[in-house]
Amino acid sequence: MQIYMVGGAVRDKLLGRPVNDHDWVVVGATPEQMLKLGYLPVGRDFPVFLHPETREEYALARTERKSGRGYRGFVVQSSPDVTLEEDLSRRDLTINAIASSADGTSATGLFDPYLGARDIAARVLRHVTDAFREDPVRILRVARFAARFTDFTVAPETMQLMREMVQHGEADHLVAERVWQELARGLMEEKPSRMFEVLRECGALQVLLPEVARLWGVPQRAEYHPEVDTGVHLMMVLDMAARLQSPLTVRFACLAHDLGKGTTPADVLPRHIGHEERSAALLKDVAERLRVPVDCRETAEVVAREHGHIHRSNELSAAALVRLLERCDAIRKPARFADILLACECDARGRLGFEESAYPQRPRLLAVLGAVQSVATRDIAAQAAAKGLSGPQVGTLIHQARVAAVARWQHTRSEAD
Repeated sequence: MQIYMVGGAVRDKLLGRPVNDHDWVVVGATPEQMLKLGYLPVGRDFPVFLHPETREEYALARTERKSGRGYRGFVVQSSPDVTLEEDLSRRDLTINAIASSADGTSATGLFDPYLGARDIAARVLRHVTDAFREDPVRILRVARFAARFTDFTVAPETMQLMREMVQHGEADHLVAERVWQELARGLMEEKPSRMFEVLRECGALQVLLPEVARLWGVPQRAEYHPEVDTGVHLMMVLDMAARLQSPLTVRFACLAHDLGKGTTPADVLPRHIGHEERSAALLKDVAERLRVPVDCRETAEVVAREHGHIHRSNELSAAALVRLLERCDAIRKPARFADILLACECDARGRLGFEESAYPQRPRLLAVLGAVQSVATRDIAAQAAAKGLSGPQVGTLIHQARVAAVARWQHTRSEAD
């Protein structure tokens, strides 16, 4: 039995990046031997075990043979006869097909049959073998790695291979859970725009997210969007979200906020009247298709529908501000409202020449929410009950009190200015 550190841990050591997880491959062992040593079986489709002390994953060396469409169409073979090189040959990229000694203490002990260390030095994402084409998830993984390793480029032959996979319909067979998993991880990388650029270049974006793909080439009013192209603007917004270290809910909201601009009639361009409601409707389709988590889809729906009103909130009256908060459900869900405002800031600053601009709407609306929250709703409800009022009548009194509180805040603010 021989144990090797493999994959991302070796790659990140060579890159000088922090190593968060270790993956191990075991050559020359059987499941029975692993069980006798105290390892815990966890693999459903192939033999993977947890170390009895560290709980890190140890996978028996294996090979794969394509047996059908999609990423699930594989027959996995694991036996003591499978070599380390055979195991590494089934991996996606050369930079992930490097193994080292179990202690992983030096680069001199590398086993690198596919020259992954060379590609790390050259900053290239390159597929290992032609078996890459058998698993369409690898298209998403390459795109995600492009978003993480921002100075790497995709090898031309790998890009061509991904194009062929898309043309042959492999991307059509990706299941929603895997698509969302990879997209979510890519959105959280250092430069998420690169993920979508790679997917767009190989044609996969049109298959997986046609609502996003059609934004490129759609013009916007240059006085508001000097970058003009809606697709370019979207990429700037995503990268601003990463720069501001936004959570996934915010980044997905940024991705979906302008989907409606892709359906604007040509005769009204570059204006996009009513795109907010169209964006919200398209978002619903995307969220259902990809099975997006509830917190992400709810935040994105509010951002899509309300970002224009939030951008123009400095012009709103006290009554209009309270209605805006109510539509955003800000009073019940203040933490989510903070995420909504952050997404709107990313939208505003994700424009050419506005990257360093302030976004006063965000602190201002948080202050407005504070004024609304200061209203003693229980006291109002008790006083109303004493007068024999109930239901909508109480709600009206509370709403009026909140409007009055915001009006007082506005007056105090104007005097201070």
